[in-house]
Amino acid sequence: MSKNKMVFLSLLAGIITLLFTGCNTDEVEVNEEGKIKIIAAHNQTSPDNPYQAGLLKFKEIVEEKSGGQMEVEVHAGTIGTEESELIEKLQLGAADVVVASPGLMTQTGIREVDLFSAPYLFNTYDHWLAAVDGEVGKEMAQVINDKSNNSFKLLGYWSAGVRHYYGKKPIESIEDLKGLSLRTQTSGVISDFWKELGVVPSGIAWGELYQGLQQDVVDSSENAYPFFVQQSHHTTPNGKYITETAHDFTTRFLLINGEKFDNYTSKQQEIILQAAEASVETEREVTLQQDEEYKEKAIEEGAEVNEIDREPFIEIATPIIEAFAKEIEVEELLQKIRSLEE
Repeated sequence: MSKNKMVFLSLLAGIITLLFTGCNTDEVEVNEEGKIKIIAAHNQTSPDNPYQAGLLKFKEIVEEKSGGQMEVEVHAGTIGTEESELIEKLQLGAADVVVASPGLMTQTGIREVDLFSAPYLFNTYDHWLAAVDGEVGKEMAQVINDKSNNSFKLLGYWSAGVRHYYGKKPIESIEDLKGLSLRTQTSGVISDFWKELGVVPSGIAWGELYQGLQQDVVDSSENAYPFFVQQSHHTTPNGKYITETAHDFTTRFLLINGEKFDNYTSKQQEIILQAAEASVETEREVTLQQDEEYKEKAIEEGAEVNEIDREPFIEIATPIIEAFAKEIEVEELLQKIRSLEE
């Protein structure tokens, strides 16, 4: 077959697909084989990360349910290792589905989502589930869509595990945190909390954190076991001591460009939503499993883990959360979350 004939047939396949789907190529990308292409991305580079498991499940379901007419290209940190990059790409249409944290979403002007970043907002994993899978989650999804003028549509809530402190020394009390530099957000409610504990927040990039802990650039950090152990932070002098502060049952947003979503056919939209639901289930299961596995791995590789009385931390966090909820006008939402506590 001549090259010109192959090109003609490829173009014809694309035209036929458009006729049957009603899609607009200005909004929905169609590849040379006439398939609809979806770019899905997260910022983690480890192939074992729960985010990767979640997006691979999304890919599997989309391609299976569409009979191969929809193709998902998964990027694990390859089009951005910072969530801010991915959010920007989603707005510009350079990515179609991304994973983002509440704190980074505030940069788009949606301040309400930052409530989910607040330390000790949830007291157990079941409490978190009751919130995000219930009325609270639906309300926040609507806020995200409305405040972004449909640039963002929430497909589901992912977990990023339970976040703990890890650093150059174990924490036995709040006093032990005084003067320590800690890699965390340097503004907003998270920063306010750590500053109140006497910590000096550091904005070192995630991709540079291993070297920063290794070379004493930063004293400590905080994250969930799957994320920091996969990056070998626990093997550094300033990551060896893990104190289970459990200050954040972490929320991550699985987002799609809402305007592009609206240009899919109803059948394609249904497929995407089914795939998103499956990805949520998979990502959460993998995160829970890896929380245990990577804790054991860290201990086996020389890390030291201790527990701590969290009540003094919660006492400090409570008025900070209340003031913050008032500032961003989500006091009613905060009360709904608290009403779900066991």
